Amino acid sequence: MLSLLPFTLAALRQAYGEGVAPRTVIEEAFRRLDAVADPGIFIHEAREAALVEADALGAPDGRPLWGVPFVVKDNIDVEAMPTTAACPDFEYMAQRDAFAVARLRAAGAICLGKANLDQFATGLVGVRTPYPVPRNAVDPDIVPGGSSSGSAVAVAHGVACFSLGTDTAGSGRVPAALNSIVGLKPTLGLLSSSGMVPACRTLDTISIFAFTVSDAWEVLQASAAHDPADVWSREFAPMVRSALPPAPRIAVPDAATLETFGDKVQADHFRSAIADLRTRGANVDEIDFTPFYDVANMLYEGAWVAERTAAVGKRIVEEPDTLHPTTRAIVTPGLALSAVDVFEGIYRLKKLRAVCEAVMEGIDLIVVPTIPTFVSMAEIEADPITPNSRLGTYTNFVNLLDLCGIAVPAGERSDGRPASLTILARCGEDARPASLAAEIEAGAMGATGWPRPRDASASAGAVRDDEIAVAVCGAHMSGLPLNSQITSRGGRFLKACATSPYYRFYALPGGPPFRPGLVRAQAGEGASIGVEVWAIPKPAFGSFMAGIPEPLCIGTVHLDDGSSVKGFLCEAGAADGATDITHLRGWRTYLNQMKPTEPAAMMGTAAE
Repeated sequence: MLSLLPFTLAALRQAYGEGVAPRTVIEEAFRRLDAVADPGIFIHEAREAALVEADALGAPDGRPLWGVPFVVKDNIDVEAMPTTAACPDFEYMAQRDAFAVARLRAAGAICLGKANLDQFATGLVGVRTPYPVPRNAVDPDIVPGGSSSGSAVAVAHGVACFSLGTDTAGSGRVPAALNSIVGLKPTLGLLSSSGMVPACRTLDTISIFAFTVSDAWEVLQASAAHDPADVWSREFAPMVRSALPPAPRIAVPDAATLETFGDKVQADHFRSAIADLRTRGANVDEIDFTPFYDVANMLYEGAWVAERTAAVGKRIVEEPDTLHPTTRAIVTPGLALSAVDVFEGIYRLKKLRAVCEAVMEGIDLIVVPTIPTFVSMAEIEADPITPNSRLGTYTNFVNLLDLCGIAVPAGERSDGRPASLTILARCGEDARPASLAAEIEAGAMGATGWPRPRDASASAGAVRDDEIAVAVCGAHMSGLPLNSQITSRGGRFLKACATSPYYRFYALPGGPPFRPGLVRAQAGEGASIGVEVWAIPKPAFGSFMAGIPEPLCIGTVHLDDGSSVKGFLCEAGAADGATDITHLRGWRTYLNQMKPTEPAAMMGTAAE
């Protein structure tokens, strides 16, 4: 029954491979929304438009997000849909997709509509909206989290496979923790902000909610690209989920500075989680977290309050009654700040940042609780400001320090509430937090009751004695046209990873079908290339090999964790006349940069 289908990328791809139509999936998405009966999730539903889009997809064409339903926070533009930023008087009709949305739709994803939020993305509780407040998916007595409330709740109920939020002070992480899902906050500038209503322009980023780390990472890969039209966009090396050092050095708040506001259950769970990291081989440094708290406190002082005031614009003085009362109370003080106040704030941040960087010297990752404690609806009704500020304890400093991070479900606390950890790294090192998050994610997938699939990059992906592990780098990867040649033989997905840095990668000449070629390189001349490892039953391996055309062959592929498996390689001579795409570090990245009319031809029907 489709009602039991988890909306994860792997499950959707399998369903589509078995003949399920995109329209059926989109109808199921809205059936789930209707069953939840929460009028606060969406500000604008795009039910009919999504069904039309589903019908227009045609046959599967190899795009990585083909037929995948997603939701967009209503401060991000989607063509022909209104953008309100949860302020009805601000509403306008978007003339084009935001850059990130356009990339996702080009990858085949289908937008279900625009989700509710704290007005102008100012808040971490999710209740500062003139529309009905979304209900927390796992416990309606606690706040849904903000500002990306509707985006998180839609995923947590299984209405969408993933959603876009934004994150300035934690809006892409706090709702994830409160609804037991993954919240990925990329390095500033990795996702273009073109088409996003600003909150604090220097600190804003689009963020991603999903059920699993693997799904969030794939969505990031599909949406990330340099945008010349966005002056804040930054170019980074292609993203491959890299393995961490065997014994990563992790910093955590020490006992004296771990802040949970008296929530002993939260503190106990965090200590237990850190003990587990030590058991896994991590070197844990307990540090004085005071400098990070000092940075966090600056987000609602001086310069950055003024920046929020600037984002709201003349409305604050000309039409203040159009603002939510709490939003107005937060941004109005910015009118009294001077340029001197702003520069003094910038100078102070510079000093504190130097202190934090010194503390982080030699550290691979920082691990913190995503939230220090839970906030109930009753608490925020009694005091709209203080509980909201507490929720930002471990999130407010992150963008000010230009860190990247991911909030990941970490099982349950002893009282049954969802636990969440946030893993942070330096600017541009997004793969590191994702790698550790994939190893430790556990617990409920939102409010769905679906069992959490163990991430393929974790140790659970072990090959059995009656199987052969095979690394694939092209059309045999999950969701691509030839994957059925593996799954039809009883093959199962083990992990997404990368090769050792000793390979060149080519788009081979000829075709269609076009094919990639992985070639062993001399030391210092190669790179790590993204691959998937699949387990194929030994009795079926012969028939699988029989379908592999020259110049491809099965050889030994060395992975970046030091292990080796069988896998697709290419005869070295075949690289003559081929296009060297080593710098892209993966076939999906190559496909993502193709023109919209090309992916189907790129994939073809022959091996790899």
